[in-house]
Amino acid sequence: MEKLKKAFNKDKISVKSNGILDNLTLHYPNEAARHKLLDVIGDLALVGTRIRGKVIANKPGHYVNTMFGKKLSSIIKNEKRNEVPKVDMSKPPVMDVNQIMKVLPHRPPFLLVDNILEISENHIIAQKNVTMNEDFFKGHFPGKPIMPGVLQIEAMAQAGGVLFLNNVPDPENYLTFFAKIDNAKFKYPVVPGDTLIFKLELLSPIRRGIMHMKGQAFVEGKLTSEAELLARIIRKTEA
Repeated sequence: MEKLKKAFNKDKISVKSNGILDNLTLHYPNEAARHKLLDVIGDLALVGTRIRGKVIANKPGHYVNTMFGKKLSSIIKNEKRNEVPKVDMSKPPVMDVNQIMKVLPHRPPFLLVDNILEISENHIIAQKNVTMNEDFFKGHFPGKPIMPGVLQIEAMAQAGGVLFLNNVPDPENYLTFFAKIDNAKFKYPVVPGDTLIFKLELLSPIRRGIMHMKGQAFVEGKLTSEAELLARIIRKTEA
């Protein structure tokens, strides 16, 4: 108690019958519980996602709260990462390969998008059927054909180009160029016979001819690759 007197600069200090130190006057009888509750709310707010549920905390503290928050954040991140786009493959595509070639300058064998399945101002879902006839399988690799990860990123960029040019009234007069790739990750190999589904979403509104988007590639509901892409659009006369 002598140490506590010195720590709180008090001449007299004692523990009340309810077990609370009398170094200050509480505003509410359950102020300690309120303080703990606010700690829980504040620590879980760092997850960055609204929690729609009930949280029961037994003897909470900042360390336990933050550890739980990190675990929760990791689970949410994985769920968002594996949020596979739901598409009905029996329906006709929004754009087939011939319509895509009216928008993009790419041509076979470097046109890596076969169909556009869904498109809006902020997102696009595209398809690529990977066959053994792809030129890159001749050298990557003989006896073990695997689609290069960089070509998966290129295919995402081409789908993003369609999304980009879909936002201008005269897409035939523009070209899109890669500006930056961030956080590229490759999870599983893509082999002949796979059907790649690309999902791209804008991370910020398109401004001054610059588009920032997140791209993901899936095969049979499994994430194969992902990256953040930055692209810019310029007129063909300026290229």
